[in-house]
Amino acid sequence: MTASKHDTAPAWVDPDDAPELDDEWFERADIHENGRLVQRGRPPVAHPKQRVTLRLDEDIASALRASGRGWQTRVNQALREWIEKGAG
Repeated sequence: MTASKHDTAPAWVDPDDAPELDDEWFERADIHENGRLVQRGRPPVAHPKQRVTLRLDEDIASALRASGRGWQTRVNQALREWIEKGAG
């Protein structure tokens, strides 16, 4: 047969046969405010960070990691200060 086969489910017409609105349904629902879709998750940042590969001496990398959480942020800030001083 050359005719394409389409799934033709019967149209839903009985409002008393509506699916139950449980917690799962509401969790998956899209939220709208003033006609606009509210996106879930973090909003995009104005100036996103860029992933780079940087080769450092082993002792330098170990010392930075040993300084604790936020070491990459501190390296970023130190490089920013160095560039702003005009040392670049």
